[in-house]
Amino acid sequence: MTALDDLPLTPTTTTVRAACPHDCPDTCAMTVTVENGVATGVRGDPEHPITRGGLCVKVNNYQDKVYNPDRVLHPLRRTGPKGSGRFEEISWDEAIDTIASTFKAKIAEHGAETVMPVSYLGTQGILNGLSVGDAFFHRLGATITERTYCDSGSCTAYAATIGATAGVDPESIVHSRYIIIWACNMVSTNLHLWPIVAEAQKRGAKVVVIDPVRHKTARRADWYIPIRPGTDGALALAMMNVIINEGLTDEDYVREHTAGYEEMVERAQEYTPEWASQETGIPAEDIRTLAREYATTDPSLIRIGVAIERHAGGGQTVRSIACLPALVGAWRHVGGGLLQLPLWAHPVNWPAFIHPEFATPGTRVVNQYLLGRALTGELELDPPVSALMVYNSNPMVVCPEQEKIARGLAREDLFTVVSDHVLTDTARYADIVLPATTQLEQHDIMFSWGHFYVTLNTPAIEPLGEAIPNTELFRRLAAAMGFDDDYFRLSDEELLAQSYDWSAPAMEGITLESLRETGWARLNLPSPDEYRPHAEGGFPTPSGKTEFRSSALEAAGNFVVPLFRQLYEEFQPGGVVDPLPHYVAPRETGDSHPLNLLSPKSHAYLNSSAGDQAMQKRVQGEQMVTLHPADAQARDIVDGAYVSVYNDRGRFVALARVSDEVAPGVAVAPMGAWPKNAKDQSTVNAVNPFVFADLGNAPTFSDTRVEIAPV
Repeated sequence: MTALDDLPLTPTTTTVRAACPHDCPDTCAMTVTVENGVATGVRGDPEHPITRGGLCVKVNNYQDKVYNPDRVLHPLRRTGPKGSGRFEEISWDEAIDTIASTFKAKIAEHGAETVMPVSYLGTQGILNGLSVGDAFFHRLGATITERTYCDSGSCTAYAATIGATAGVDPESIVHSRYIIIWACNMVSTNLHLWPIVAEAQKRGAKVVVIDPVRHKTARRADWYIPIRPGTDGALALAMMNVIINEGLTDEDYVREHTAGYEEMVERAQEYTPEWASQETGIPAEDIRTLAREYATTDPSLIRIGVAIERHAGGGQTVRSIACLPALVGAWRHVGGGLLQLPLWAHPVNWPAFIHPEFATPGTRVVNQYLLGRALTGELELDPPVSALMVYNSNPMVVCPEQEKIARGLAREDLFTVVSDHVLTDTARYADIVLPATTQLEQHDIMFSWGHFYVTLNTPAIEPLGEAIPNTELFRRLAAAMGFDDDYFRLSDEELLAQSYDWSAPAMEGITLESLRETGWARLNLPSPDEYRPHAEGGFPTPSGKTEFRSSALEAAGNFVVPLFRQLYEEFQPGGVVDPLPHYVAPRETGDSHPLNLLSPKSHAYLNSSAGDQAMQKRVQGEQMVTLHPADAQARDIVDGAYVSVYNDRGRFVALARVSDEVAPGVAVAPMGAWPKNAKDQSTVNAVNPFVFADLGNAPTFSDTRVEIAPV
C-alpha cells in the first residue's frame, strides 16, 4: 500500500489580477497564472478596453524577470573595489543598521543635505513608485531632487496654456478624422493606442506622422512628414500663421474661449511658411497643406509624444501646439483636441505619500541630470554629496555625462545604497545593495498617463528570498532613524486606502473592494462616444480659457510642476519668460560635430528596464546607431561595422546601421542599453548634454551634435 503522505499533491492553479508596473502610457492590466505558488505566465487582460489581451515585448515574459537567476535576493555588502560587482550577503538588520548609522554620521559631519536620493519611475505604482521615498527624505532634511526625465517641460508648457486637463480621451480617437502623431513612435512606445488609431484610419481618418525618423509608426501613416530635429516649434507657429491669415480660425470659439488672441495674431506674422521651411526642411507648400487640412477636417486631433520637449525650445514648442486646437475649434468635437497626458484626470492623493510639510525650509534642490557634476564636485555643493540612495532608477544608463556618473560613484568617500532587482551598472558601485520585490510580489495601484483606467495590482506570489517592497524598505529605514510620525507606520493596505481621493467625482462607484473584484475600472467620466471636455471652454487656467498669452508664465516665470520635485516649491527656476509662444532654435550647431544625434526610447527596453533580460536583448540587439547612406559613405562606414560616436562630452561604440529612414545629417541611437553589456562599457548617454530646455528643466537629449567614425 502507498502511504497517503507519499501521494502527489493535486496541483493548484490560480489566476491573479495584476498591472504592468512600467513607466508607459499603456498601463496594461495583466493576469498572472500561478501554479503551486510559482508564477508560470503573464498575459494581457482580454477584457480591458486598452490592453485587449496583449502585452508588449518589454513585458510579455515578465515571469522571466521575476525568476532571473541573477536576481538579488538578499542584502549585500561590497567586498571589492567600487564598480567590481563583488559583494557578500549580510542580514537585513546589518544592512539597515549600516545605512542608518552612516547617514547619521554623514549628517553629523556635513548636515542633512549631504544625503541625496536618486529615483524615478522604475515602477510607476502609487505606493512603490515616484514618491515612495519622498516623505522619508523630507523628514531627513536631505537634498531635494528634481526628476525631470520626461514630460516636465511639456507639462509646464501644457499647464501654462490649457491647464492641467486630461485632454482627449484616447478611446475617443476612433471618432477623429484628422490625426497628427507628433514626435511619437506609437508602435514602439504606446502600442495599445495604435489599434484605436488604426480603427479611425479604417473609418476614413487621415493619419499624419511628424518626426525626423521614418519609424514603425511613420511607415503606417497616410502622410509622413520628415522634420529637422528641434524645429517642431517653427512648424507649429507657421501652421498658426496660415490658419490665421487664411481665415481658417473658429472665430466664435476663439472669441469665447481664448485669451491673448490679438497678440498671438501679431506674433504669428513673423513665422511664415517660407521661414519655417528654411528651419524645418519641410516645403512651404506642405506646411500650408498641413495647416489647411488640420483646420478644415473635423474632428482633428494632435497626439504629442515625450520626444517633443527634448530640445532647447521644447517648452515653447508644446505651447505653440497646445494653442492650435482652440484656434480651429477642435475641442468642440468628440475626438477633437490635444492628447498629452490623461493622468491629469486621475485624482491621486500625492500629498498623502510625499508629505511636503516634513521638508526643511530652505533645503537645496539638485536636478538629477546634474548628478555627474554633483558627484564630481563641479557644482561646488556645500555640503558635498557624501551619501547617495538610489531606488527605482539606474543613473548609469539614464543620466547624461555617463563618464562623470561613473567617476563620481567610484569615490571612496561616497556612501552609496542601491535597491534593485539585479546588479545594475549603478548597483555595482554601491556599498550596500538591497533586494527589491517585482510587481508580482507586491501590492500597488496604478494611475495611467495614457488612459482613463485605474488598475489594482495584487501580489501573485510570495516575495523571493528576502526581497521587500519599497514601502517596507522606507518603513524600516524610518524606524532605524527614529522617525515616529504616524505615516511611517502605515501598512500597504492603509497606503492603498490613501492612494486616491475616493470622494472625487471621477472615483464615484470605484472602491478598493470593487477593484479587488474587477482588477480595473474606468474613471467616472463621460463615455468615449460623448467626452468633449472643452466644448464650452472650461479650461483649468486662471482665465478658464486657452491662454495664448500665459498668465502663469507671466506671473511665475519658468517653473517645474511640483510633482517632479517632491511637491517642494522653493528655488523654482523663475526668471522672465515671454508669455506668448515663440521659436527657440536648437542650441548645438554642427561645426566639428556635424550629425544631430537622437536617442529615442528603445523598442524592447523601457528606459533601462529589461536591459539585462536575455529575450529583450535578443530583440533589441546591440547598441546601434542608424545614419543616412550619404553620411555613411562620406565617412567610409559600412552597414554592420562598429563605429565610434563622439563629441566633447564623451564617446561610445555602436553597430552601424545604414538606412534612408533617417534624413541626411541625422543619426539615431536608441537609449536603454546597459554599459556593462556594451562594446566599450559606454552607451548613448555618454555623449548627451546636461543642459536644460527652455521650460520645466526638461532635457535636451535631441539637441546633441556628434561625429561618427569607423572604429
